[in-house]
Amino acid sequence: MAYRVLITDDSPAMRAFVRRVIELSGFELSHCFEAGDGEEALELLRREWVDAILTDINMPGVDGEEFLRRLAADEMLRSIPTIVISTDATENLISRLMSLGARGYVTKPFRPETLRSELERILGVPVD
Repeated sequence: MAYRVLITDDSPAMRAFVRRVIELSGFELSHCFEAGDGEEALELLRREWVDAILTDINMPGVDGEEFLRRLAADEMLRSIPTIVISTDATENLISRLMSLGARGYVTKPFRPETLRSELERILGVPVD
C-alpha cells in the first residue's frame, strides 16, 4: 500500500531532503504534499487527506507546537498521525509535543531507516 504524506517545514531544501530520504528508504509514497508552516499545512489538510504528517518545530508564523495544538483541536484532523522532526532533542520538549498529540519524534540528523521505521510504526504497517 502506498501512503499520502505531508511534510511541513519552512525550508524548501529540508522538505526536499526529507522527501528524498523517504523515497530512498523504500517507504511507499503515493503522494507527498509540502507546506511551509502550520497555517499552510492546515489549509492543505482542509482540501487533501493524508495518512501521516511530518513537521518541523521552528517555523515562522504557525510553528510546529501551535500546529500540533490546532490539529488536536480539530475533530477531523486530530486522528492523523504526526511525527516531529527536529534538531532539538530536549526531553521536556519531546514530552510536551507528545502530550499535544505527536506520535513520533525523530532527531536531525537521521538515517533513512529511522524515518521509515517511525512512519511504519505510527501507521501500523506490518513488518516483513
